Amino acid sequence: MTTTSSMLAAVVETLDGPFTIREIARPAPRAGEVLLRVVAAGTNPLDTKIRAGQAPHAHHALPAVLGMDVAGVVESVGADVSTFAPGDEVYGFTGGVAGLPGSHAQYLAADARLLAHKPANLSMREAAVLPLVVITAWEGLIDRARIAPGQTVLVQGGGGGVGHAAVQIALAHGARVFATAFDHDLAYVHSLGAVPIDARRDVESYVAEHTAGRGFDVVYDTLGGSVLDASFKAVARFGHVVSCLGWGTHALAPLSFKQASYSGVFTLHALLADEGREHFGEILATITDLAERGRLLPRLDPRAFSLAETDAAYDAVLGRNGAKRQQGKIAVSIG
Repeated sequence: MTTTSSMLAAVVETLDGPFTIREIARPAPRAGEVLLRVVAAGTNPLDTKIRAGQAPHAHHALPAVLGMDVAGVVESVGADVSTFAPGDEVYGFTGGVAGLPGSHAQYLAADARLLAHKPANLSMREAAVLPLVVITAWEGLIDRARIAPGQTVLVQGGGGGVGHAAVQIALAHGARVFATAFDHDLAYVHSLGAVPIDARRDVESYVAEHTAGRGFDVVYDTLGGSVLDASFKAVARFGHVVSCLGWGTHALAPLSFKQASYSGVFTLHALLADEGREHFGEILATITDLAERGRLLPRLDPRAFSLAETDAAYDAVLGRNGAKRQQGKIAVSIG
């Protein structure tokens, strides 16, 4: 039984260890923070890597409460917070990394700059799976590539988390959007309004078919590795390639010969360095508008997981221990 000074949280204590439901101290909001009653928490592949100690760029000392994405109700606000009030429904990309408290808990004290009002037409579970992926997609397409109406945009991995957000953001900005995908995801990206491209095709063939060999004005790579190499081949002369997984070593000759440019996206920087956090709240406010106008909707896995089932939710993200791999993003219901 929790009290007003405590709460339940899913705590991971060892690398890649199980989540244990524990009663821990309930936080109080400091200046610039709001206290959220968490209703739903998003899950991301990066969360699973942090738990396993496989993301040195996103270190989080254990034991810890993980969970980067959150949707909930404002319980109270700290000093200097005027943008939110108790009872507001909000969502955001707020922690679960670098010592910042995560969302797999009943309450969360979060930096108000990282939050926005939840889209009225989305459930808490739907809102909870959006923040990280829409911010990552927005930073690549709008902040880095500065897409314009009429441009051709290729999204590598259009059925994935960042991919499905990037497809919808590009379409909302008037671009002609193409997206690579496998199998059933081909029909999904087509339903969004993008031209589907079988990811097993060689890059030369689909560049020839869809751009007459010219290449795409903007290519957003969400997969890294060989797909980023293919993106350098797929971009047009003077075009722009963006990647949110550009961690490897790559030959730049295909990019250089086209006089094209490249940008990397590292969404965690705002949390790690406490720099530019206001922009995340601004992005999410814009996403709220897009969602309420029906221009951007999450791809939510229909399976329901409770706080006590956080282990099973992570298994579904990874497709391990007999769990069917996620078809859409997975939310954990908490409140």
